[in-house]
Amino acid sequence: MEKYLTVSALTKYIKYKFDQDPHLQSVLIKGELSNFKRHSSGHLYFALKDENSVINAMMFKGAANQLDFDPKEGDQVIIEARVSVYERRGSYQIYVNKMQLDGVGNLYQKFEQLKKQLTKEGYFDAAHKKPIPQYPEKIAIITASTGAAIRDILNTLQSRYPLVEPVRISTLVQGTQAADDIVAKLKYADSLGVDTIIVGRGGGSIEDLWSFNEEVVVKAIYDCQTPVISAVGHETDTTLSDYVADVRAATPTQAAMIATPDQQELYQVLNKSQNYLNRFIVQYMKHARQSLARFQEYYKFKQPTLLYEQHIQKRDDLDRMLHTTMESRIQSEQQRLKFVEQRFRLRHFYEAIKRNQLTVQQSREQLDKQLNRILTQKKQSLIQQVASLDNLSPTKTMLRGYSIVKKDDDVVTRSQDLTMGDYIEITMKDGSVDAIIEKVRCNDDNR
Repeated sequence: MEKYLTVSALTKYIKYKFDQDPHLQSVLIKGELSNFKRHSSGHLYFALKDENSVINAMMFKGAANQLDFDPKEGDQVIIEARVSVYERRGSYQIYVNKMQLDGVGNLYQKFEQLKKQLTKEGYFDAAHKKPIPQYPEKIAIITASTGAAIRDILNTLQSRYPLVEPVRISTLVQGTQAADDIVAKLKYADSLGVDTIIVGRGGGSIEDLWSFNEEVVVKAIYDCQTPVISAVGHETDTTLSDYVADVRAATPTQAAMIATPDQQELYQVLNKSQNYLNRFIVQYMKHARQSLARFQEYYKFKQPTLLYEQHIQKRDDLDRMLHTTMESRIQSEQQRLKFVEQRFRLRHFYEAIKRNQLTVQQSREQLDKQLNRILTQKKQSLIQQVASLDNLSPTKTMLRGYSIVKKDDDVVTRSQDLTMGDYIEITMKDGSVDAIIEKVRCNDDNR
């Protein structure tokens, strides 16, 4: 029994072989994600499959946090992984270090990222959408010069609304230079003064339609002053140009239908309008004839003088009333004028002026006398006050032989304020003297 291996021992040996094989340490694999699960720990568990095989895989949290997209069921991916054995189940699996979307998946990822960015910047807001003119005269068609799209649009325009003039503008719709060419043609079409611009192409893969997902094309459509209809691909195809355009058409044929009215429907509307007008005119004429018949039977129309003879008489009455009123008013005003003249005779007016002038003159003379008396009194009072101030002036006192004694800039009025050795300043009428106190004699002290 010793030569038999345990399951664990065999599994460990196989794992050792896998881990030591340098070809299995870093392998590049592509396939489709299946049974995708995101564990609460942050690790990813899934299977990678193709048409014939399936292999289990896991991706640790640290590597998963480095992904620049959100993996989901059915994604086509390219991975870099290490092949090993999960001992507990005894099955081999891959441990993924790096993962990215494969081909078309990358385009879808780029599509979603650019869609989010442009949505956030407001390029797809409904507020920026312009209405499509109902009866256009010119429509610019920007698409490839050959192919089903241009034929479908032209045939639809001709059958629906032959009055419109299609302006064909050929452009690249696919390839590396297509985006710049579409932008240039959009600017050119916008400068022609057309009513509507149709831009698009026939169906294809996401790679074929990618030019209409380019940011420069989206912004060029947004900047157009002319309403734009996007008709890119088939009904199931959606591009960023569809989101930014004023109207999105599922097909080029539908774009032509949106851009123009149907002539058959217009004929029906015209026929209905014509029938309505005919019925309206018949009814109007019928009512007009009935009204005319009633007017013809009206008694005043049978004798027209009845319409104006009353007005003539009324006018004459008003004319007499007007003359009577005016004569009465004039007489009244004349009497009032005479009364005013009697009250305001010019002679009395002049006498009143003279009396007032005499009163003013007398008042002026009395005012002058009173002002002179007051000024004389004020001058005498001022002279007396100036003389009093002059007698009390220190300068006047010094002129009589007196002096002013100051100690520390304060006037000394008593001998008791001085002591021997004090410095004093004696101000006289013609100058000042600095002195030192040698002895102080007070009336009540013989110091």
